[in-house]
Amino acid sequence: MFGFENEREDILKSIEDLISRKRYAELRGLLLPMEAADIALILENLPEDGLPLVFRLLPKEQAAEVFVELDSDVQELLIQGFSNTELKEVLDELYLDDTVDIVEEMPAGVVKRILKHSDPDMRKSINEILKYPEDSAGSIMTTEYVDLKRDMTVKDAFKRIRRTGPDKETINLCYVIDPDNRRLIGLLSLRTLLLSEEDTVIGDIMETNIVSVTTQDDKELVAQALSRYDFIALPVVDRENRLVGIVTVDDAMDVLQDEATEDIEKMAAILPSDKPYLKTSVTALCKARITWLLFLMISATFTGLIISHFENALAACVALTAFIPMLMDTGGNAGSQSAVTIIRGISLNEIAFSDFVPVVWKETRVGILAGLLLAVANFVKLMLVDRMMLGNASVTPMVALVICCTLVFTVTSAKVVGAMLPLLARKVGFDPAVMASPLITTIQDAVSLLIYFGFAALFLHI
Repeated sequence: MFGFENEREDILKSIEDLISRKRYAELRGLLLPMEAADIALILENLPEDGLPLVFRLLPKEQAAEVFVELDSDVQELLIQGFSNTELKEVLDELYLDDTVDIVEEMPAGVVKRILKHSDPDMRKSINEILKYPEDSAGSIMTTEYVDLKRDMTVKDAFKRIRRTGPDKETINLCYVIDPDNRRLIGLLSLRTLLLSEEDTVIGDIMETNIVSVTTQDDKELVAQALSRYDFIALPVVDRENRLVGIVTVDDAMDVLQDEATEDIEKMAAILPSDKPYLKTSVTALCKARITWLLFLMISATFTGLIISHFENALAACVALTAFIPMLMDTGGNAGSQSAVTIIRGISLNEIAFSDFVPVVWKETRVGILAGLLLAVANFVKLMLVDRMMLGNASVTPMVALVICCTLVFTVTSAKVVGAMLPLLARKVGFDPAVMASPLITTIQDAVSLLIYFGFAALFLHI
């Protein structure tokens, strides 16, 4: 339902009113046309006592779709209230990869109950997928795909799709495998099948130039591949090129969203969390932030040591003190701009460590140009506002020259540092997102002060 966010409060009130008046038929009629994600959002905002009631009004297929969209704590609450029959009905409607996701989020007691009421084949598949590393393609794949044989005709292929398709996550792409060893030898789309004659052999129309991933490939790279090639699914093979599953575009979108959230948290010097903000406790939020805050606080003491070292210089020219925050902030902001740009380029595979020299050279030129423009603007401001309008006689042309020269070199150095650190982090195996705003700002604060006092000693002889 487009624009659902604007109508959510009214719908919630209507649902609560229908529940209180026990108008369950009307409530069911209200929910049926809605999208699963919208119903899930409503359920998450209902009181706990009304949650199972509304969920039970949904048809089995729709209920399963809604269940997948719910937060893990709401899923756990529902599972605890399900009878064994209800639990089995929901599990039977879920796709394998969705069941695996739920199992990974649930506590051990709930997992045992889920596995107990899954059919043997499903239980075996769940256990196999859970063996793969958490960040691998194998951990997000599903084994529910349509496979065909090379010697089938199009007519035979449609018979197989009709027979097995209802239980598969997608039938838009079908995979051709060798019946002897299950090696992937081709694929074809449903469109190709529909436009082909019934007696055409699959081997004659299948696509043999296949883009595939292995079970051990990083899931973020798999998601990026799906985006790059505009595929709706990617086949997952083992080391011997045997087809073991597929990764679909909906799972790829979840991966990209999770990775983007994690990068943003790291760039803000926060340990990543898998819970929504409003459902995260104050203690957990503090724990996620305090480590980096302590590190950055200790790191910032170097800035204090530099200022203490140049106390005599500041005493000789007090006017210099007032411009320290501006210079430090400008340097930190300039470095953060470069860092974010480079981190994004790295995450999109647009920039690699082999581009180190071109990137640093480009950011150097950007820094010089930006620094010169800022210096000119600042010189005019210092002379017109600080000296003439505010009557601050201590802001002499030589003091303004020190500040403006510092700006040029500070911005340039910040751009270079902001470009270098993410590339070096990737080279040594660290997450480039760690080298973002807070850390670069801390480094650049110290660099800015050293440059500032260097120019002050050069031009003012203090």
